Amino acid sequence: MNWQEVCENPNLKNLPFKIELNQWGQILMSPAKVYHSRYQGKIIKYLNSLIAEGEAFPECAIKTKKGTKVPDVVWASPKLCKKLDHEDESPLAPEICIEVLSPNNPTEEMDEKMLLYFEEGAKEVWFCDEHGNMSFFTPKGHSIRSEFIPNFPSLIKIYD
Repeated sequence: MNWQEVCENPNLKNLPFKIELNQWGQILMSPAKVYHSRYQGKIIKYLNSLIAEGEAFPECAIKTKKGTKVPDVVWASPKLCKKLDHEDESPLAPEICIEVLSPNNPTEEMDEKMLLYFEEGAKEVWFCDEHGNMSFFTPKGHSIRSEFIPNFPSLIKIYD
């Protein structure tokens, strides 16, 4: 199965799960808890307020050598947004790819996704854990803060 077939399949529409494909075209589904969606929203809000150009948005399908991967949040430059507007899946990773983690995400899986995003052109990959702690990575490795958006907070709070 390819990504276009997934998008067009009426049985797969409106599922309450994030869907990805592995390298064999098999569907992978991940149920999300409410906190996961709230972190996505907060991250998008921060990104759109901290950087004037480009756009942050949820769940951008990215074609990789190991199937279609879907980061929870991405930020893309205006130039890349224009290229992606009519794509079923992006042939390039947006500049920033962000995953909101759950306790069930194996480190190996997240490390592999990070490498795949970098291979497809991402400049940074961020992880938000279930407590809102942010981790920032460039192709060179872990970074204390985002090099692209240095004033992005290292902790996202959804509860006051």
